[in-house]
Amino acid sequence: MTQSFRVLFILLLVTVSEVSTCKADDQLGVTYDGRSLFINGKRELLFSGDIHYPRSTPEMWPNLIKKAQVGGLNVVQTYAFWNLHEPIEGQYNFEGKYDLVKFIKLIQKQGMYCTLRIGPFIEAEWNFGGFPYWLREVESISFRTDNPPFQERMKRFVEKIVSTMKDEKLFASQGGPIILAQIENEYYNVAKAYGNAGKTYIQWAGKMAEDLNTGVPWVMCKENSAPGAVINACNGRNCGDTFVRPDNPTKPFLWTENWTAQYRVFGDPPSQRSAEDIAYSVTRFFSKNGTLVNYYMYHGGTNFGRTSSSFVTTRYYDEAPLDEFGLFKEPKFGHLTNLHSVLQSCSEALLSGVSSIQVVNTDFEVIVYENSETKACTAFLSNSNRKKDGVVNFRGQDYFVPRRSISILTDCKTVAFNTQRVRKQIKLIFSTIFLTFHVDTEIDIDKKWQMYKEHIPRIRDTVIKATTTLELFNMTRDTTDYLWYTTSFNLENDDLPMRSDIRPVLLISSLGHALLAYVNGKFMGFAHGSNIEKSFVFQSPCHLKGGANHIAILGSTVGLPDSGAYLEHRIAGVHTIAIQGLNTGTLDLSQNLWGHQVGLIGEKLHIFNEQGIKNVEWIEAKNDMQVTWYQVRFDAPSGDDPVALDMSSMGKGMAWINGESIGRYWVSYLNPLGEPSQSVYHVPRSLLKDKDNLMVLFEEQGGRPDDILIMTVKRDNICTFASVVLPGQNMSKQWENNQLRLVAHDAREETDVSCPEEKVINSIVFASFGNPTGLCGNFTKGSCHAQQTRSVVEKACLGKNKCTIPVTSGAYGGDVNCPGTTGTLAVHAKCSHKDDKK
Repeated sequence: MTQSFRVLFILLLVTVSEVSTCKADDQLGVTYDGRSLFINGKRELLFSGDIHYPRSTPEMWPNLIKKAQVGGLNVVQTYAFWNLHEPIEGQYNFEGKYDLVKFIKLIQKQGMYCTLRIGPFIEAEWNFGGFPYWLREVESISFRTDNPPFQERMKRFVEKIVSTMKDEKLFASQGGPIILAQIENEYYNVAKAYGNAGKTYIQWAGKMAEDLNTGVPWVMCKENSAPGAVINACNGRNCGDTFVRPDNPTKPFLWTENWTAQYRVFGDPPSQRSAEDIAYSVTRFFSKNGTLVNYYMYHGGTNFGRTSSSFVTTRYYDEAPLDEFGLFKEPKFGHLTNLHSVLQSCSEALLSGVSSIQVVNTDFEVIVYENSETKACTAFLSNSNRKKDGVVNFRGQDYFVPRRSISILTDCKTVAFNTQRVRKQIKLIFSTIFLTFHVDTEIDIDKKWQMYKEHIPRIRDTVIKATTTLELFNMTRDTTDYLWYTTSFNLENDDLPMRSDIRPVLLISSLGHALLAYVNGKFMGFAHGSNIEKSFVFQSPCHLKGGANHIAILGSTVGLPDSGAYLEHRIAGVHTIAIQGLNTGTLDLSQNLWGHQVGLIGEKLHIFNEQGIKNVEWIEAKNDMQVTWYQVRFDAPSGDDPVALDMSSMGKGMAWINGESIGRYWVSYLNPLGEPSQSVYHVPRSLLKDKDNLMVLFEEQGGRPDDILIMTVKRDNICTFASVVLPGQNMSKQWENNQLRLVAHDAREETDVSCPEEKVINSIVFASFGNPTGLCGNFTKGSCHAQQTRSVVEKACLGKNKCTIPVTSGAYGGDVNCPGTTGTLAVHAKCSHKDDKK
């Protein structure tokens, strides 16, 4: 197979400055050519990750940035969130958790660069795409097009951000960390809707940004015709193969969003993207002249309060290399860390060499970067076939390349990394740390839950009345999720069905996102739309009577929309209401007199914080109550592990801890697997006191607050799964019947087992060498199990933060001739603080 490949050589000359690694030593700022950015006069490979300051807390920022650097990143990317910084037109807020300057200075303190995505449209699954709601109310405005009212306010905000950064000397041209700024965001997705006005707008946006003279380049992602010197960049999963390259050959190839999985909406099953797939895409990108990759997200974090867009879960990008709690997500974090290290070691060849491509066949390709003067050489051996492994002959030597993978030869001889083999350095291993939750403390049984029942209004209680139901967004103005609709109507006894077993039906049509209905004070039910179909219909039999009848509907949204054209024209809320099954036919109430109450009484009285909680009378709590507020006191779990609430027993609502909203919960919305999309909710440690913390919930549907658990979060279960083959073996001989047969051996191969900082390995749950199978947490011994494995691993690892163990049959007394052996080591270890019990 390997000897018969025909090799075609295609030389691709890369435009490289004669001085490829440096310019004048004292030159500040960022420039570029067709190969890369020059940062302060020097070419660099850039590994970046999105970390959004409002999706964590200021107390978390330093650790997140430090961990990103540990992961091999040298750039942190973030948006500037317009609706946070200018909540009221002309009034700005850059304090506390919105302190963008502090966040960027922390990046600088860690010795890293920053990309600032000003937008100011950001999408980001963020409420209204980052636009402040007041923008919608500007007369004659149309977003993201050639519209003076919009352009005037957009320019003012961009200028505000730029001047704030300049005042703090944060641009690289001033000695600061900001090396790139972004204007607009993924305009290609909506350009067709705006036609020529959109083309004019994009030209205006690019020129407006460049005229601000930041001293760093501007980028536009997903915009093939970026104007002037603005660099068009790629967003997606496989930019190395799918991106339309910059329309100007003097612009470098940048990847502003490499999606580490997929954000989730309520009703979604878990979103997955493997470490191997991400590593393949990144390696492919750098092999194709790419020089900056950014992971979206590197830390997803939490959509606190009401910040998420329509139906988006409170936890954001839970499959990022750093999880919601800021813990390492393995094997993704480790595998990418190793990749960054290997690619950085190739920087001289990649940035100063000439590239050539060997097209072996439709699946196999070799890309080489070589500098004839310095002799620096790097090769990428690529197998794009998703089903078959194979062997590539390169410069007279055979190299095994697994299915859909790329091997990196840092010196054009030695395989230092393969994207399909999750490993450290050149050891072929699979290593993961999985998440566990510990109920260290439940709510003190001496501190009982209390409740306050939200008042269900009648039309006489309302001030805002109209002969129709009013549009929800315009009424709530993004100050609350909730709008009460209420009306009354009279029936004669003759209008009602004659038979007692037949009841009229209440029919409600709504454009989103959810509603609860009451008839004559009795709860009729709950209904909702979805992220795909936001409109929905509610139907329920109801008890009516002769005389006056009362209907109350609590309409609600789950975030404002964040994408698509004409955001300013989106609408929501109840629009059709009727009673079916009356003797006189259907009674249409849509044009009846309706009263409206914006928000909840509990919200207006701020009963979720220490000051407002005294404004209502609380009584002993009951379970399964709709539109009800619950409160309880609790002590913080000991230690410094992250804290979370298990909300599995609740329905839908919002939670506050000591007056701070930790976001929306909606555990009653089950995904196709029959499970909630999110049942565990992050409580940042910085929100907690040691004692007497206040938890307040607003529950819409009805739940069991007594069953809520307060937990600590750990990634203390570590697994390693290692299989290696003798170096120098003829790999083609191991290829039989389209299956790779790994041979056990006694080569000096090793793998590491390591705990998080300040913890040690306190037990070995499982250890087997031979042919173990299964996944982390569920390993099973095979027929070739070596009996000494556990004792050898325990001796090497117990009581240590990190240990190195061999992956050899001789180390464990294994039988290399055992039929079916794969030469595999599987270990599951548990970590803890030194003083903790096993």
